[in-house]
Amino acid sequence: MAIRKSSKLVRIVAVVASLVLAACSSFPSQMIKAPDKFGEFVQAENSFLIDIYDLSPTDLGEGESLRVVATTNIVADVVANIGGDAIELTTLIPLGADPHTYEPTPGDYQVMVNAHVIFLNGVGLEEFMYQTLKQVAVDVPIVSLSEGIELGLFGGGEKSDHQEGGGSDEREDHDQGEGEPYYQTQAGVDPHVWFDAYNVIVWAENAAHAMSALDPANADLYETNAHEYVEKLKELDAWIQVQVARVAPEDRMLVTDHLAFGYFVHRYGLEMVGAVIPAYSMAAQPSAQEIAKLVDTIRELGAKAIFVGTTANPRLAERVAEDTGVELVPLYIGSLSEPDGPAGTYLALMQYDVNEIVQALLK
Repeated sequence: MAIRKSSKLVRIVAVVASLVLAACSSFPSQMIKAPDKFGEFVQAENSFLIDIYDLSPTDLGEGESLRVVATTNIVADVVANIGGDAIELTTLIPLGADPHTYEPTPGDYQVMVNAHVIFLNGVGLEEFMYQTLKQVAVDVPIVSLSEGIELGLFGGGEKSDHQEGGGSDEREDHDQGEGEPYYQTQAGVDPHVWFDAYNVIVWAENAAHAMSALDPANADLYETNAHEYVEKLKELDAWIQVQVARVAPEDRMLVTDHLAFGYFVHRYGLEMVGAVIPAYSMAAQPSAQEIAKLVDTIRELGAKAIFVGTTANPRLAERVAEDTGVELVPLYIGSLSEPDGPAGTYLALMQYDVNEIVQALLK
């Protein structure tokens, strides 16, 4: 055991040193190419993820709580609803930061190596953290809450099942035609799974299972909390469908700053007609031809608004809005607001975004 601790300390010193050096560089230390294909992303994440069914009890001391780390604040909010006061929860990515491009700091690394478990969105969202996560996974189990979710492919022309396990079979009217993509664009996997409330039910179930396996003494609490939260998610799902139904079918068109709403439009009966950046990350850059095509699409279809994330630079979207005369509507996409803001929890985020979308489309 002493040898294991010693080797872990050496890794901590080495990785922290590399992160400090990277912080002094003008180039990102974790500039890992975004996976273009489903298989590439699976291979990358499988190098550090653990299956929730392979977890075993953690040796917790007297009065010691399960130390849990969540990558995004949206993941953290869901986990907090399951773990409650039984866990010690830390969130890595600050409010207002873009999870697509966030790079871990030396302080983040130390928090991660001292955790009992790390939860992430997965599906390529935290791609800039891959290198660090792979190093941390030597000592700490890392779990993707999206395990078991049926993923949408960007321009893939097919559905994709993400690993075994998890999931809920209570989806009504949520089947996708065989060979039908969520929407067509650059090839890749859509990581924005939380915009379908039933996908977050999968998150809740996975979080409860993982924490119960690690901390069996509190398993009943985790399962009870998960059951209560799942009921709230089902109510949210039903409420969203009622709100969207207020909009005439021909007006249910979304234009966004990037392709973040594939699961939302698929679940709730809208259509994604364009994006300022036709990619899943704001780190990409559109061509002049793509911008011109989007302007033409907005004019031809009569789209009423461009929906932009609060964490993104709106410059390009503002230019398109000016050229087309449509409204620019801010939404919370990859981050919650401050706790006392309009989107301080995942449930509040979805309610806020849906209200803003519906109001804009009703004009």
